[in-house]
Amino acid sequence: MAKSGDAEALGRLLERFLPRLTRWASGRLPRWVRDLSDTDDLVQDTLVRTVRSLNTFEIRGEGAFQAYLRQAILNRVKDEARGRARRPHRDELDDDLLFSGASPLETTIGQQTMERYERALKSLDPESREAVIARVEMGCSYQEIAELIGKPSPDAARMTVSRAILRLAQAMKNEA
Repeated sequence: MAKSGDAEALGRLLERFLPRLTRWASGRLPRWVRDLSDTDDLVQDTLVRTVRSLNTFEIRGEGAFQAYLRQAILNRVKDEARGRARRPHRDELDDDLLFSGASPLETTIGQQTMERYERALKSLDPESREAVIARVEMGCSYQEIAELIGKPSPDAARMTVSRAILRLAQAMKNEA
């Protein structure tokens, strides 16, 4: 219905996905970009842009729309980071200001771990990938995950998530 332009259906759709996607995106937007674009604004703006082209979206199974929105937000995060890198903001630093951020080593290790996670995530089958993302990245309940991936109960979703996380961990370990 939302695809055909039903404003009420579109509102329900956005209401359903906005909190999840905002939680997911909050960890994806680098700190040095956040002053340029607040995460909430970025997610809302991306959803508005995505909704404009909703009539071209092809449904290809459970979780496809969420994956589509997630990819749109990830692309926007990358665009924001690239744009910010081209025009860095310069502030005068106070000599008394202590550095409390991550060291370059910590940043690199974190980045490498994130890259291993992303590669391992791609190695999972689509259902397992959606289950992990929904639980780990988006904080969905097992009931929400069951509805999202078409499982009959929250317990079935919990088992799917548990097995998927074990496969993910093994894939990350094998890559290390």
